[in-house]
Amino acid sequence: MENKVTEYSEKIFENIKHLDEYGNEYWEARELQLVLEYKEWRFFQKIVEKAQIACLSSNNNVSDHFGVYSKIVEIGASEGVFRKILDYHLSRYACYLIVQNGNPKNKTIALGQTYFAIQTRKQELSEDEYKLLNEDEKRLYRRKQTRGKNLMLYEVASIAGVKNFDKFTNAGYRGLYNGESADDIFKRKNLRYREDILDNMCSDELIANEFRISQTEQKLKNENIKGEDNATRAHHKVGRIVRESITKIGGTMPEDFPTPSKSLKELEKLKKAKN
Repeated sequence: MENKVTEYSEKIFENIKHLDEYGNEYWEARELQLVLEYKEWRFFQKIVEKAQIACLSSNNNVSDHFGVYSKIVEIGASEGVFRKILDYHLSRYACYLIVQNGNPKNKTIALGQTYFAIQTRKQELSEDEYKLLNEDEKRLYRRKQTRGKNLMLYEVASIAGVKNFDKFTNAGYRGLYNGESADDIFKRKNLRYREDILDNMCSDELIANEFRISQTEQKLKNENIKGEDNATRAHHKVGRIVRESITKIGGTMPEDFPTPSKSLKELEKLKKAKN
């Protein structure tokens, strides 16, 4: 019976998933509210607000994950009576934060916590599928992976006590890039104002950073590291160890990879224009 409940609940989360015109997934907060068995919006909205605070505390842009919008709905038993209500377009990460702030004694909440965490891993391509991608496709895929893993890392780092995320992030880069900060990498790549350095890496450079990110997340959790200074030192140590591993196997250092001619933002614009 328990397995049937699990399968049914997971199917519900998948069934309420939407895709926008570009194929990006999102969930509507009002629909998620019902699935998570919150009878009144005012109670569910408090959970959403807690999730937004967690998102902000993890140094992420709230509007990127909680897209506010309003819609017109029919109310009451009378036909033709409408009003405007608030809703959100939620990213997978936003849903993850919402269920993390819910009551785990609720079976649907507990299943949601598992679903939104594990489904991220399930989206990874198989080795054979990855080999069929061209370099630009590999970059887009790897950037998506690093983005998702960074979100998880910042959440774990926030729980550990990190508040200065610039310092924390730079520690990882300095370890991996032989002392270079994010600003140093930005200047070396000769990027324009506000360009993202991860959007201007080849697939192999992104893989090195993805490994740094995921291993730091695991280290913080497995060793139960607490305190901003300790977490920052751990990030630097992981970056350095990843660099040492690359040296031992005779690989290319991340700073030695050429900067691609087009950023991923440019590639995404071209992809949307073709569609």
